[in-house]
Amino acid sequence: MKVLVTGGAGYIGCVLVAKLLDAGHKVRVMDSLRKGGNGLLAYFSNPKLEFVRGDVRDAEAVEQALRGMDVIMHLAAIVGYPACSKDPWLARQVNVDGTLNIIKKRNPEQLIIYPSSLSNYGTVVGATCTEDMEPKPITLYGITKLEAEKHLLSAGNVVIFRPATAFGLSPQMRLDLLFNEFVYKALKERYLMIYQPHFMRAFIHVRDFARALIFAIDNADKMINQVYNLGDESLNLTKGELA
Repeated sequence: MKVLVTGGAGYIGCVLVAKLLDAGHKVRVMDSLRKGGNGLLAYFSNPKLEFVRGDVRDAEAVEQALRGMDVIMHLAAIVGYPACSKDPWLARQVNVDGTLNIIKKRNPEQLIIYPSSLSNYGTVVGATCTEDMEPKPITLYGITKLEAEKHLLSAGNVVIFRPATAFGLSPQMRLDLLFNEFVYKALKERYLMIYQPHFMRAFIHVRDFARALIFAIDNADKMINQVYNLGDESLNLTKGELA
């Protein structure tokens, strides 16, 4: 398969690109490099990897990046509550308008695999999140990801995941993710300061995250036009339990 990965130089993207190449896929990465691109350098010797510097807000760049691709892994996003709150305009431009560019410029036969977010459910008390629940996002991040979901489902030929919070090592490391932040601070500062220790969070390892996206390529006929929560109940932990 020929796979386009938008945001492929990011935390999830670098792990995903490596696994796609290992599986024999031809991979084109489109990334604006806002966060840098060092995480991809180790893969540039692979002739099956192509890199295009571009922004999903640029419709012409998107159109060029889509040419000849079979599958679109649309990871490009402003991720998380803090980043979206810091620049709400950019968050909407990338998360919603960028997704609309992908929809408008792709061939309908090109499959889109889209990682959304469990944040779409908002605050859930005393219950397990299921795909049948009505999403009620309370953050701009969740609002923009849910809006993008709706556009994608209307367009069709898409598989959508709502992943838990990722953790684990990546060539493009993130230390602002709760699990990673706890490990880093415990090692470097030798103590943890925990607010709301009984607050529950769900987690997924970055490699499992990438494996799930590739699973969707191989099983698209069974998963098409559906939304799937991505995680495991064994990794539903309070902050105190995580610490």
